[in-house]
Amino acid sequence: MIWCNLICPGKEMSRLWYGKKGRRHQPINHKYTLVVSVAEYHRRIDALNTEELRTLCRRLQITTREDLNSKQVAPVKADLESESFRPNLSDPSELLLPDQIEKLTKHLPPRTIGYPWTLVYGTGKHGTSLKTLYRTMTGLDTPVLMVIKDSDGQVFGALASEPFKVSDGFYGTGETFVFTFSPEFEVFKWTGDNMFFIKGDMDSLAFGGGGGEFALWLDGDLYHGRSHSCKTFGNHTLSKKEDFFIQDIEIWAFE
Repeated sequence: MIWCNLICPGKEMSRLWYGKKGRRHQPINHKYTLVVSVAEYHRRIDALNTEELRTLCRRLQITTREDLNSKQVAPVKADLESESFRPNLSDPSELLLPDQIEKLTKHLPPRTIGYPWTLVYGTGKHGTSLKTLYRTMTGLDTPVLMVIKDSDGQVFGALASEPFKVSDGFYGTGETFVFTFSPEFEVFKWTGDNMFFIKGDMDSLAFGGGGGEFALWLDGDLYHGRSHSCKTFGNHTLSKKEDFFIQDIEIWAFE
């Protein structure tokens, strides 16, 4: 005895029973269902996957689900990645563009990811004083990002593994790095050659060292700065010129 289902478009499907007394119809309520053998199933699937059918689809400008998915995955993935590197800011940045923020975020220490950026110091709000800058660091327990814009319109800075403070010697960890957008975005991370990460006193704030030069140095009035290559980060000059004048500074914490 053999059971099979027949497709009857627009009508009820009939189940046929073959036996000794001939063929009998038994109506059932399902529509458009076809039961075939495993071998027939695979034959039909293979037919759907032939290059000839794909060529025909392209000729008729038919978009298959597979083609549609392949076209959609790339832009969707890019959008998701872009969103994942777009942090919330407590205040609009006057120095960084959205794409620059995304580029920097990709290089921040993992412990900062997911936290909003909080503007803790800005020369427009707090004035140009290193003493005031140190005061705004009080109570912070987070890495801090310093962004500088000089009188030539160049943007560069440093990520410090801990808040700035007055110190007798160098402090910080290998999370510290310096960066520049002058002229292209570059990040210079710890080379491992020394541990001259950050040094602060009431007269200056410096990053990196070795060979008597700092990667980045700022004076006590936050007016004049200097940048050189140094062994700590293996960087080139971050600004357009080694000596520069500071126009604005922003410092962001992650909390």
